[in-house]
Amino acid sequence: MKLSQLNPGEQGTIVAFTDLEMSVKLMEMGCLPGELVEVERFAPLGCPIAIRVAGYQLCLRKSEAAVIIIQ
Repeated sequence: MKLSQLNPGEQGTIVAFTDLEMSVKLMEMGCLPGELVEVERFAPLGCPIAIRVAGYQLCLRKSEAAVIIIQ
């Protein structure tokens, strides 16, 4: 399942990434495999997505969240 498919309040563990180039950027922001990630809320038009990962809030575009595979 992709992170972009979760609803607010749902969480999962990061397993892998589908885009190598984007994965480097995401890992630099704390989205590491094995980290628990929770979707906090969506912007009014659905993008960006506010998530909580590694103890802080991070906002991602829906296209960036779609790169993150969770379990």
